[in-house]
Amino acid sequence: MTKIEEEQAQSEQKADLYQQAAEELAHIQERIGPRFRRAEVRQRAGRFLEGLLSGVERKNGWQLAEELGEHGPRGVQRLLAEADWDEEVVRDDLRTYVVEQLGEESAVLAVDETGFVKKGKKSAGVARQYSGTAGRRENSQIGVFLLYAASRGAAFLDRALYLPEEWTTDRVRCREAGIADDVQFATKGELAKQMLARAFAAGVPAQWIVGDTVYGYEELRLWLDEQQKNYVLAVPETHLVWWLGNISPLAMSLPSCHQRPGPSSQLGKEAKANGCMSGPGCSCRSKARREAGERDGCWCAAISPIRANGPTIGQQALPARP
Repeated sequence: MTKIEEEQAQSEQKADLYQQAAEELAHIQERIGPRFRRAEVRQRAGRFLEGLLSGVERKNGWQLAEELGEHGPRGVQRLLAEADWDEEVVRDDLRTYVVEQLGEESAVLAVDETGFVKKGKKSAGVARQYSGTAGRRENSQIGVFLLYAASRGAAFLDRALYLPEEWTTDRVRCREAGIADDVQFATKGELAKQMLARAFAAGVPAQWIVGDTVYGYEELRLWLDEQQKNYVLAVPETHLVWWLGNISPLAMSLPSCHQRPGPSSQLGKEAKANGCMSGPGCSCRSKARREAGERDGCWCAAISPIRANGPTIGQQALPARP
């Protein structure tokens, strides 16, 4: 095959891929179409999806409008703020679609948050708070997300906007931002629990739930135990654990928080003898990241108890309970 023929074959392959993607997007639009009563809104929603999948760097109203060939952001803003459609029902439709395409029993549900840096004070939930996106405290919005990860791919299942207490205690400000009076303060962990509960109720197949230190607190772990779910959640270095018959802070329980003990080390041998094949491990964040305002300087994994029908995992260092 000549170079010209090879380039032509690659071009045809790319064109076929684009065609398949376009057909699948049309299928999704048709699937969620009944959720939008008016034909104009259905068309607008379809165009909005196309804009989100485009190469536009920032998906704000102005740039999406420009990508869609519109004169201003009013159409995009109206779809999100005023049009009559139920975003929660559409979320359920898309969750079903994701499970149909990627669902498998060995999948993982991951909870995490991300920040959206803002300049003004009017956007719902905006406040000066730590943003992982910026790596420091910034004026930003924080969204909590539930991700589905499987062998064939990954996709978002759910989302929730985190509202700081300074917002939920100011109902006038909430009304101005379109936040209903019945919306109360909820921690990021509580938002994660709500999203996981919806996924469990919908029968989303998954073997593990994972998350960082924001979600490794006692209440969520105990709730996951009640649901008979396997989890790996990070906990801060100050967290109390049972270690070799004693209760002590995690940072004092492990000989070193800087590297995972190797299988040949004494700690590694003890861990392996107790059922943990790789040994307990943790990861320290850099001093610069701690000084920038990140919540914890160190984290280690809190694992769910061994389940009769689940994978074998060690219990060398389990979170201590009162």
